[in-house]
Amino acid sequence: MEKISDIIESIANEKNLKLEAVKEKVIKALTNTAKKVYGEQYEFFVDPKNLQLYQKILIVADSDERLQDDNEHFISISKAKKEAPEVEIGDELTYECSLENLGRTAVNILHKELEYHIQKLLEETIYEKYQNMIGQMVFGNVVRVDSEENTFIEIDELRAFLPRKNRIKGEKFKVGDVIKAVIRRVFADKNGIRIELSRTSPKFLEALLEAEVPEIKDGLVKVYASARIPGERAKIILQSLSASVDAIGATVGQKGVRINAVSKELHNENIDCIEYSNEVAILIMRALAPAIISSVNLEEPKNEDDPKIALVSLNGEQKSKAIGKSGINIRLASMLTGYEIKLVELGTASTTNNEEAMKNLENLFKNV
Repeated sequence: MEKISDIIESIANEKNLKLEAVKEKVIKALTNTAKKVYGEQYEFFVDPKNLQLYQKILIVADSDERLQDDNEHFISISKAKKEAPEVEIGDELTYECSLENLGRTAVNILHKELEYHIQKLLEETIYEKYQNMIGQMVFGNVVRVDSEENTFIEIDELRAFLPRKNRIKGEKFKVGDVIKAVIRRVFADKNGIRIELSRTSPKFLEALLEAEVPEIKDGLVKVYASARIPGERAKIILQSLSASVDAIGATVGQKGVRINAVSKELHNENIDCIEYSNEVAILIMRALAPAIISSVNLEEPKNEDDPKIALVSLNGEQKSKAIGKSGINIRLASMLTGYEIKLVELGTASTTNNEEAMKNLENLFKNV
């Protein structure tokens, strides 16, 4: 059994797998091999301490007909009592079982079983690794761009893909380009583990900020929320977790160097930095900047599925600023805060909500 121990250690080191996980798969391969060699109806187990394979033999009555055809997997009660006087019919005795003496067939079966279970362990390990990395930024080289403009990127041990819909408008990549993106989702299909990347997700903006701003990486500043219209404009809410750190100033950097570096990676996407407040109404007012808001009245939903509504009162000359070009400003504010924003002009009964902004945005980005 020292050979099995060496195999386990060798596989774990070579494949960069946990020793105990490899051990579990090897034990499964051993028991499966024994069943295929001896018969599926028989029971085997492996002692995890010494990795010895054992077979369980059922104790039956002396007159049991099965003893005539198979005395390797059944033992009579009279014979069993000579080995263990306390046993009864229906109990089991265990015997060491060596696969080494079963010839080439058993060795080939064991090899295939080991190959299958170790490969499954590799896939499980990789899947778990990248599942835990969803929302994190990765780097990779472009290795292929297909006819539908999906971009395939090598990252570590896998080939990830960046769909056209997850690219910023106007972006085009070629083989050899180095791309930054965040992992959007990880799934398995008939082709194995698949990793979908995104450059349009708000998480990509947050990952870039973390890489560029030490105070965010160190936990002194928190990106409380973010929203993007990719390639056009974004808004982020920043919360300082230290009394000595200015969240906005740290993120923007001296002469805007930090925020400009992030914006450049996003094809000059304009990024509005908003100071956090635990008052939702204040957050909504700040999110609608540069418009000057008079007041915000929050309407909580009556039912769980109903939207949360914010009635925002403002002077008429501020309305266009609140809505923004093609409705981008009000839409981003709504995405950022989670409220459906309705604008109410002071002195009138008219309202404007972000449904109009949505229609404008659909027209603006229908070709993305």
